[in-house]
Amino acid sequence: MQYYSIKGDFSLENGSFLTDPVIAYHTFGKLNKNASNVVWVCHALTANANPLEWWPGLVGENDLINPKEHFIICANIIGSCYGSTGPKDFNPNTGERYLRSFPLLTVRDMVKAHELLRAHLGISKIHLGIGGSMGGQQVLEWAIEQPEIFKNICLVASGAKSSPWGIGIRTAQRMAIEADPSFFSSSPKGGWKGLEAARAMAMISYRTDAIFNFSQKEGNEKIDGFNADSYQRYQGLKLQKRFNAHSYYSLSKCMDTQDVGRKRGGLQEALKRVKANTLVIGINSDLLFTKNDQQVLAHGIKQSQLTFIDSNYGHDGFLIEANTISTILKNFLNDRK
Repeated sequence: MQYYSIKGDFSLENGSFLTDPVIAYHTFGKLNKNASNVVWVCHALTANANPLEWWPGLVGENDLINPKEHFIICANIIGSCYGSTGPKDFNPNTGERYLRSFPLLTVRDMVKAHELLRAHLGISKIHLGIGGSMGGQQVLEWAIEQPEIFKNICLVASGAKSSPWGIGIRTAQRMAIEADPSFFSSSPKGGWKGLEAARAMAMISYRTDAIFNFSQKEGNEKIDGFNADSYQRYQGLKLQKRFNAHSYYSLSKCMDTQDVGRKRGGLQEALKRVKANTLVIGINSDLLFTKNDQQVLAHGIKQSQLTFIDSNYGHDGFLIEANTISTILKNFLNDRK
């Protein structure tokens, strides 16, 4: 892990600021002679800055995106709890932890931090920007804001604007966190039971009824102790052990803000600004980022290609179907050499 400190006040879209924020990031591989092998990976809601850990089959030593051929960069988003400045950190202006006072972030703010890191690293061009879900939101926003930087982008299970459906799902998760009294304490670990419930709720929207009914089916006549019950509780506990309720709450609200057309004349005008060769990959069974969301992207972005993957895993298919994504992306990039 490496760290980049932004000196002074980092202004945010909502008019507030963060003082001296820190960006945690990973790099893998080396720049080639003409600096044409940069791949910038943007991570999703609860991931970290090491895509080799969470996107195997696509990013790894022997995968399509690999350190032998590419200079891979991934930055932990502000608001997270994996190294970059987030709610559990101390506000240098007060000496107290931010916690619930952490300012509202937008995806545009995250991209602004990426852009400062890019300049710090001396990167002038990015061969490929790629991200899934919230990571795809960042790549899209960045390619609109700085269209000359990217040669290619790949948006997986993402969208140009958060839907009322998606906002509603995330609001319900935040309500679960708010129902945990410890969330309002001064402890950085506050809200941990609420986080477990929020994650369990999220899993319903990340998967499909088909995969749940198959993987959690019962072999006998139970009236309690169902597999689906224990699975949901396990998933909640698993996230609680590695993440932070305040970060989850903050990043969830950030995801709601996604609207690339804001102050740009609407979605279509904003999407016209993308100059990169664009691959849009959707998951047919995705409940969060639907077929229509992908079609909006492909229709609005010039030189775009739209592909759908058949998967029973719903939104989580953007991680689970990494090998299929790799094949599609490889063909796309080969066609544009």
